[in-house]
Amino acid sequence: MVGMSPARPAALCSLVIPAYNEAELLPRLLDTVDRAREAYRSGRDAVEVIVADNASTDGTTDLAAARGCRVVRVETRCIGAARNGGAAVARGTWLAFVDADIRMHPETFNAIEDAVGSGRVVAGATGVRLERWSPGIALTYAVLMPFVWMLRMDTGVVFCRREDFDAVGGYDESLLFGEDVRLLLDLRRLGRADGRRLTRLRQAKALASMRKFDRWGDWHYFTMMPGIARSLIRPNPEAETLVRQYWYQDRDRVDPGERVPRDGVE
Repeated sequence: MVGMSPARPAALCSLVIPAYNEAELLPRLLDTVDRAREAYRSGRDAVEVIVADNASTDGTTDLAAARGCRVVRVETRCIGAARNGGAAVARGTWLAFVDADIRMHPETFNAIEDAVGSGRVVAGATGVRLERWSPGIALTYAVLMPFVWMLRMDTGVVFCRREDFDAVGGYDESLLFGEDVRLLLDLRRLGRADGRRLTRLRQAKALASMRKFDRWGDWHYFTMMPGIARSLIRPNPEAETLVRQYWYQDRDRVDPGERVPRDGVE
């Protein structure tokens, strides 16, 4: 009709970014998202960017809106709830999830579209390169990589079709951590029914931040993680406190007199 604006094309991909107090690093990620959208063969408008603001107290919401992102506020302080909150408003036929401290490869959307469109893949991840190395980080990487190769489960930008995400119920919001692993396990189980598998997009690896290592020490996987892992078998208040400090409070305002233990120990 005359006088009506043309309908906005439906998004092919919805990129969900869970964010808690990410005003410092979110612009860096969004710069790489913009480059990947420009390189996307289906056009930049085929990608919608959703920031799931998980009760931030800094300028995350305003920054994301100023950059043209759709913003959804998720008050429940749980990473699974934030990811699901972003997915709930998504319009894409396939979903991608990336943490706010990561930087994306320019070919990310093309690589994901090729994988999803092949009909042989139920879900996957791009994997990551690391922004810095040290002996502690290198040993951590060496210990973890065999599990990545064996299980085909990786980190970086995680993706799947919307209908498959809905079929497994999305992220498990009862988990304070490990919800990303649980999702991929659920999707792998779903894919077995029709011969689809998990994949790793090594040609489009993201660049991972080392801020956890910067804050907790380069050897903290060997000093902190065993205790956290034991909490999965036998939950205890001390381990839950550490989990919340590690995954949920590391961007809270820190008292100037507070000293963060190096490598997780005093």
